[in-house]
Amino acid sequence: MAKPSRARVVMVQGTSSHAGKSVIATALCRIFARDGFQVAPFKAQNMSLNSYATPDGGEVGRSQAVQAAAALIAPRVEMNPVLLKPEGDRRSQVVLMGRPRAVASAREYH
Repeated sequence: MAKPSRARVVMVQGTSSHAGKSVIATALCRIFARDGFQVAPFKAQNMSLNSYATPDGGEVGRSQAVQAAAALIAPRVEMNPVLLKPEGDRRSQVVLMGRPRAVASAREYH
C-alpha cells in the first residue's frame, strides 16, 4: 500500500488589517494551482460585511471565495468555518460552517 503524502502548508501572516494578506494568499493560490499543486485556502475566523454563497448554499468570506477561484476550485464552508458579519452597535451575526447561528456582542461571543 502506498504511504500517504504529507500536505505542504503555507501560512501568510500580517500585523494588521489591510496589510495585504488576502492579496498575497490569492496570488499564491493561483501560482501553486498553475504549477499543478492541489491548493485550498483556509481562514479559521473571518470578519466581513460581505459574504459569498457557496454552491451548497452556505456562506464564506468573499476573500476565501476569491482565493478558491484563484486555486481553480469551488468555495466550501470548510475554507472559512467561522464568519462574523458585523451588524452595528458592537454586535455580529455568527455564521458557523456556512450557516447563521446567532447574533452576539463581542463579550457574548467570547
